[in-house]
Amino acid sequence: MNETTRTTQADSETRRFRPSFAIFKANGKGTGCALKLELHPAHDTTDGSIWATFANQLTIGDRRGPNPTYARFDWDNRICVKLDFNDLTKMLQVFRGECESIGDGKGLCHRSPRGMTVIGLKHFVEPCCGYSFEVHRTGPNGGEESHAHIFILPNEALGLSAAIEGSLGVVCFGIPEVIEHDTSSYRSDVKEMRNAAVA
Repeated sequence: MNETTRTTQADSETRRFRPSFAIFKANGKGTGCALKLELHPAHDTTDGSIWATFANQLTIGDRRGPNPTYARFDWDNRICVKLDFNDLTKMLQVFRGECESIGDGKGLCHRSPRGMTVIGLKHFVEPCCGYSFEVHRTGPNGGEESHAHIFILPNEALGLSAAIEGSLGVVCFGIPEVIEHDTSSYRSDVKEMRNAAVA
């Protein structure tokens, strides 16, 4: 296998990569949560988005001793929500301090065949400074409720705000690609106009 083939395969694998970021917040009560954010660029006629996946803490874990165990999260019963351009900009308003919560505390409502999902983001100062990011889903007939909540510290909010802002170009326009187009007719017209102006 030559270097060109290796490079092509590496480029192909890079293109298949889905950028993601996760925050894990376990606690001793077992009420923690994990949050995974995954970037989905716009393409063709599909709008871009960031998918937020919440997984509640499943086990507490114990880091003491020679064989520590780590907290596990319930990814099998995860709650996924799609955050589009409007959702992301409303989140940025909260992170920037332009408002204290999304929708004046009512949150963002997403309806689908699976039921209704309410996404909330609120800024808190007491008892500690940070942001509460939560999701509440109700089944199509009002049953099968599920809920997840994660507390985001101010420094984490700063990083998330920068990451979301930086991803908006990709969410809106996708990943730029140079598309060849014929400009010979345009160049010919410009050349004729210049020649006419000189004459």
